[in-house]
Amino acid sequence: MLEYLERHKKKFVYIPLIIYWIILLTATSLPGKDVPDFHVSDKIEHFSAYCILTIFLTFTVLLQNKYKFLKRHAFILTWVMVAIYGALDELHQLYIPGRSCDILDWTADASAAFFGVLIVYFIVKGVRYGLKKS
Repeated sequence: MLEYLERHKKKFVYIPLIIYWIILLTATSLPGKDVPDFHVSDKIEHFSAYCILTIFLTFTVLLQNKYKFLKRHAFILTWVMVAIYGALDELHQLYIPGRSCDILDWTADASAAFFGVLIVYFIVKGVRYGLKKS
């Protein structure tokens, strides 16, 4: 699976990350009255959105070959990047009518980033373990 993603990273990793991140940024830039109500806690919405972002970004960092330092420390650096982005996004919402900056939203974002990194870690570890076992 990882080899397949490596060969097709533009189509299955880079482009989906870019599209998803644009959608996420657009959604967090909507005025409060225009935000659709999914009838779930906004913390669950934050957690879900940032977990998906983290999964895409972690694979992107792992599969890129230009910056060895990033690749070598992909899991921790991805968590840091997404946690910082979540904080910046919360601050950005101070300027959006009907939105607010909430530390608990950022906590959900950062927690989701940690969980997303763990998901990718166990996928990668599982795939590599399966290859060694064969």
